[in-house]
Order: sequence, then structure tokens, then C-alpha cells
Amino acid sequence: MAKEYRTMRNDVTLPYQWALGKTWSRFFDGLKDGRIQGTKCAGCGRVYVPARSFCPVCFTDTTQWVDVKPEGKILTWTLVREKYLGQVQEPPYVVALIQLDGSDCGFSHFIGGFDLSDAGQLKRKLKTGAKVKAVWSPVRNADIRDITCFVPVE
Repeated sequence: MAKEYRTMRNDVTLPYQWALGKTWSRFFDGLKDGRIQGTKCAGCGRVYVPARSFCPVCFTDTTQWVDVKPEGKILTWTLVREKYLGQVQEPPYVVALIQLDGSDCGFSHFIGGFDLSDAGQLKRKLKTGAKVKAVWSPVRNADIRDITCFVPVE
């Protein structure tokens, strides 16, 4: 006779802290000062935001820091409607991959300035390639939430 196995649900929360290191510490300190900085690769010239300690393309250390504009374009986006453990914002919200002017990669952040009650209308208005700009938080703590969200450029 085959033995039957059961499963039991158990939600585990694991609080933790991680060491940011020199590169991310400087990047987040810049956000606290209202500056978005990236690191530039001496080998291939790519600029990375968020800053990285080495170039993932040519594996050269990135020691040069450059300011990038708080404006850019949406590379892709998604509407999050469902709630899950650990969200920092209540759904619905939009998250996008944004390439800032002066950088060569994208990073994820919230998009604001849209009515999220009508997904069809959102899809018609929010386009890949749309220009967006950073909205700074009035209270800054040297973390990614120092930028509240990005909104469309008029």
C-alpha cells in the first residue's frame, strides 16, 4: 500500500538587513541629497543606474561616478493588482523599467500620475518609450523611496 503524504501551510517571515557596500551606500546617499548618480565603465563607457561596482558586460571595475538626469523613458511596465506578502505599496500600482537620460540600463520603480481604475485606459495612455520624471519625497532616508515615483513629462 502506497503511503500518502500531506502538506501543511506555514507562512514564514524572515526580517533581515544586508550590507550595502561602498557603491550602493554612495548611490543611496546621493538620493538623499536629491541626486541620481551612476557609475561609468572605463572599458566600454556604459553608465549604470543604480550604480554598480563593476561592468557586467566587460567586467571592468567602475570607479567613475556621474550624475544622470532625473528624467528618462519607460522601457516596459506592468500593472500590479494583487496583494502579496512584503509589498511596500497597496495595489493597484504600476511598476516600470525606466532608463534615465544619461544611463545605459534600466531600473525598476513606481509610476504615478495615472488613474488605475480603468486598465484599458491606462494601457492606451501609458506607452513604452513615454518620458517620465522623478518625484522626490519630501523626507529622505538614503534609500530608493527617496524617489516617490516617476510621473509623465508634460
